[in-house]
Amino acid sequence: MPRLVLSRQAARFLEALPTKQARQIAEKIAALAENPDAPASEPLRGYAPMRRLKAGEFRIVFVVEQDVLEIRLIGKRNDDEIYKALARALRK
Repeated sequence: MPRLVLSRQAARFLEALPTKQARQIAEKIAALAENPDAPASEPLRGYAPMRRLKAGEFRIVFVVEQDVLEIRLIGKRNDDEIYKALARALRK
């Protein structure tokens, strides 16, 4: 099982969510940690080797490198804000 690393942005997003939604995302992350090659995840076009996973109304952006599963961002699925935040984070 890979070591799980949450980015500061992902951790802050989770802390701000209501308990029910935070638990839903935490369960998806735990399942992802058990099977990082989850068939439900998809490659993130233009941002290889990052992948995305749907969790209810949220999207989890992550990357698996060797024995580390890094959760880069978590955000709403129904708008493009998560992708704008990803582009901003990569520019830094």
